[in-house]
Amino acid sequence: MTDSTGERRPAGELEASVLAALCAARRPQSVAEVRAAIPQELARTTVATLLARLHEKGVVARTAGRRGFMYLAVEDAHGLTARRMHQELDQDEDRSTVLARFVEGLSADDEAELKRLLEEDSR
Repeated sequence: MTDSTGERRPAGELEASVLAALCAARRPQSVAEVRAAIPQELARTTVATLLARLHEKGVVARTAGRRGFMYLAVEDAHGLTARRMHQELDQDEDRSTVLARFVEGLSADDEAELKRLLEEDSR
């Protein structure tokens, strides 16, 4: 997808925006309500497609409403990012090398935070 200047949007930007709107609402939302809450001007069909994809990924739940589905966030944007990271890791047979390269690319602060989280998780 491209924005109004013709540049490609970062991967997942629209999904993250839709998910943020659902998380902020804290109650089931219709496609129209989500569309009104996001900063991007998107067609109703685009928002409906994004919500359907998020539902297929298990990130949002949906129930039948009066005029279509109502959607509710199951995971927040951070959970969606973590899910993407797991999917990428699962696509490579050499998990050890992938993880090593990931850690090599971390800033010192991120590396320290990762160590802290791993130590906390092992308790």
